[in-house]
Amino acid sequence: MARVVRFHRHGDPEVLRIETVEVAPPGPGEVQIRVRALGLNRAEALLRAGKYIEQPTFPSGLGLEAAGVVEAVGEAVTGFVPGDAVSVIPPQSMVRWPAYGELVTFPEALVVKHPPALGWVAAAAVWMPYLTAYGALIDIGKLSRGDFVVVTAASSSVGLAAIQIANRVGAIPIAVTRTSVKAQALREAGAAHVVATAEADLATRLQEITGRTGARVVLDPIGGPIFEPLTASMSRGGILIEYGGLSPAPTPFPLFAVLSKTLTLRGYLVHEITGDPVRLAAAKAFILDGLASGAFSPVIAKTFAFDDIVDAHRFLESNEQFGKIVVTV
Repeated sequence: MARVVRFHRHGDPEVLRIETVEVAPPGPGEVQIRVRALGLNRAEALLRAGKYIEQPTFPSGLGLEAAGVVEAVGEAVTGFVPGDAVSVIPPQSMVRWPAYGELVTFPEALVVKHPPALGWVAAAAVWMPYLTAYGALIDIGKLSRGDFVVVTAASSSVGLAAIQIANRVGAIPIAVTRTSVKAQALREAGAAHVVATAEADLATRLQEITGRTGARVVLDPIGGPIFEPLTASMSRGGILIEYGGLSPAPTPFPLFAVLSKTLTLRGYLVHEITGDPVRLAAAKAFILDGLASGAFSPVIAKTFAFDDIVDAHRFLESNEQFGKIVVTV
């Protein structure tokens, strides 16, 4: 028996319940993990609220990231043994492979031995932000030395991972945030420049920073009216990678900027990386190397106890965090 987080209907954080259930042993090719920490993601709040790309069957589990100790392995598992310290690659279906629990089971291909120096909290905060940012900036955007890259929602865990990845390859990260409250923290996190959209004209500031060069890569989870100033500030042949839709407002198509600059506007899901073994192997190697070297270090906003999962989800939806929210088990 183990405690897991489930919900029986869509709704606010209060629909989350901690329940004790029987956990089946791992099947062929599966690894069972005694969880020590969970990383929270906005996707989980969207699933809970009924607004995600996946629909649950009730009662449903949830969760995309966990770190812990291998409890047991199924038949044909060769890469892990009980006692290994591991973390989890986000699955394509968190309904099928939920991470919120004391004891969880994942396919061997989604389990990673993380660097020994990485604690449980940090290990639970790695894979969703760094895989998302890597896939967008490196795999798709081909970000390289000297490129200007604009990162919106920069104080999110993905935004902060993107800043670290940009610095790792010698690019110039420009952090975009709503107000200057988090500006100093963003600079300390590695942003070369910070633009507060509530306090300055975004297109003007980006053009002042990038000059005639413009930003070759833009990473955005917001959409909405921000598309027009972002594309106005991009370089010829640049690429805007959209991985979310946080803005409730309609997203205009910036036709003349796209035409005149031959821009690419590209939708992106991290599943593109996690669902492709070759691309995933390259991503894991890149991220593990950055973690081992110290170039990558997950930024933790706040930790909560497992029993306080409702409070953790409330904080997730407050948009007050700077970095990753982690729940310890």
